[in-house]
Amino acid sequence: MLTGSCHCGKASWTLEGDPGSVTACNCTLCRRYGTLWAYDYEGERIALSGETASYTRSGRETSSLEILFCPSCACVLSWRGLRLQKDGRRRMAVNMRLAPPDLVADLPIDHFDGLDTFEDLPSKGRCVRDLWF
Repeated sequence: MLTGSCHCGKASWTLEGDPGSVTACNCTLCRRYGTLWAYDYEGERIALSGETASYTRSGRETSSLEILFCPSCACVLSWRGLRLQKDGRRRMAVNMRLAPPDLVADLPIDHFDGLDTFEDLPSKGRCVRDLWF
């Protein structure tokens, strides 16, 4: 199980099992937050603990997700889909930058163009270690 926590330690997440590759996105939010996302579903392999606050993009009638962050230190913990999937599950992602570096250093990074095309980009063969060290 992987764990991640905010800077002050008041909020955290757990992710059961292999996170697989993590996603670096260049959308208007992710590039500002500097997040690396690992995905699953609410109430399944991902669990949050502690108090969180949320941010939903304003000015859009159809926001698809909310960002969850610690109200004390403002670290971004996760995002959660605002609509259920067809199978009734709610998609979530946790910010792998909050995990201990040695436990996630070798995870491969996928790139997603959330700014222009909304498509996966070719892998560059990088892993988390390449961004941190």
